[in-house]
Amino acid sequence: MKNNLNRRNFIKTAATGALGLGAVSSAFSFNILSQYPLKDKYRVAVIGVNSRGSQHIQAFAKIPNVEIAYICDVDSRAREKGIELAKTSGVQTLPTGLVDFRKALDDKTLDAVSIAMPDFWHTPASIMALQAGKHVYLEKPGSHNPAESELLVEATKKYGKIVQMGNQRRSWPRVQEAMKELHSGAIGRAYYARAWYTNTRQTIGKGKPVAIPDWLDFELWQGPAPRAEFKDNLIHYNWHWFWHWGTGEIVNNGVHFLDLARWGLQENYPIKAYSSGGRYQYQDDWETPDTQIASFDFADGKSILWEGRSCNARDINAMGSGVSFHGENGTLELLNNSYKIYDNKNQLVKSADPTSSTVVNQQGAGFDMDIAHFTNFINAIDKGESQISPYPEIQKSVLLCHLGNISYRTGRALEIDQNSGRILKDKDAMKLWGREYQKGWEPKL
Repeated sequence: MKNNLNRRNFIKTAATGALGLGAVSSAFSFNILSQYPLKDKYRVAVIGVNSRGSQHIQAFAKIPNVEIAYICDVDSRAREKGIELAKTSGVQTLPTGLVDFRKALDDKTLDAVSIAMPDFWHTPASIMALQAGKHVYLEKPGSHNPAESELLVEATKKYGKIVQMGNQRRSWPRVQEAMKELHSGAIGRAYYARAWYTNTRQTIGKGKPVAIPDWLDFELWQGPAPRAEFKDNLIHYNWHWFWHWGTGEIVNNGVHFLDLARWGLQENYPIKAYSSGGRYQYQDDWETPDTQIASFDFADGKSILWEGRSCNARDINAMGSGVSFHGENGTLELLNNSYKIYDNKNQLVKSADPTSSTVVNQQGAGFDMDIAHFTNFINAIDKGESQISPYPEIQKSVLLCHLGNISYRTGRALEIDQNSGRILKDKDAMKLWGREYQKGWEPKL
């Protein structure tokens, strides 16, 4: 192992030295460094498998040099289904099921974890994994609040491991092609992006305190969050709509499209953020807005607008989700894994249809494109391949979502430091920058 590691570092040093630090392309990294893999198999633990985590299992099962060592979930039913899914997905060795993922972190032979737990667990679990020497594939959004994003960036630097964010659209071929079109001037200088997401979510009703089901370890499910009583409308998905547990639709799904908007406009942090909206559709326990508008202004005059409608699925540009970019010479519409370019007279200039895909996952994403994102994570560990979604970069997109929520909750526009992303001159807004933790569960470096 030592010789292989030194050899890889030598190759990487030689490559960056010859071309300049940061100038090594993904293609170069793959073609040169792939000749020096460190291991035949990378052992991975999948944590949280009731929903999105099931796609983690399927994706890792299709990557030849990955062994799914553990399936971890506080729900015994989900855990058993996860193990069965691994079996039907073709793994050679059945993974071990665990209630407490921390036991997997104690395994010195474990290389990486993938985290698909609730939002409030993302940063604490990632830091635990990094401290145990594991690489991390982390589902969006990666944090419950901006303070956690800052902490995880520092942890990534301190522990020197790969942290890949699960905003898999960055791995979609047509998305990558569309970004090249934008950045090469296909619509001139792009100055405005509009991102949106719609759905037909139903009421979550009024929750009633009930006995904790025997299939659930609710104490461990809560983990770092301050303790609250168990209600019958919380688990598994509805926690998204409670501020105590979740982050609302703008962080849940908006992060995908705001990330593409920021990437397309080539921006970092805004100088102003404003959001408004409300819970309009039902009178129930849902706390976050089901309808939300958020706008972000940048120092160079560019702007991004977000529109989210959780309970009204009327399409925009004939799609339930997407991003449109508007520039001096026209518009580029990015709709899932396809795009169209129009001139300023609304005449179609170019149309790129979706690339082939045979299986569709719960996010509407081509499953083979999911595999590409997970494969990039493994190749970044194994071959030094450039990460498509490194956490320190992607958290800038996550911060847009958090700033939108803070503006919504305070009811006013926020002035932002364009260098740090921090809120300026607003002590009340900064009270929402972080959160309180259950005693003994505070994430620390």
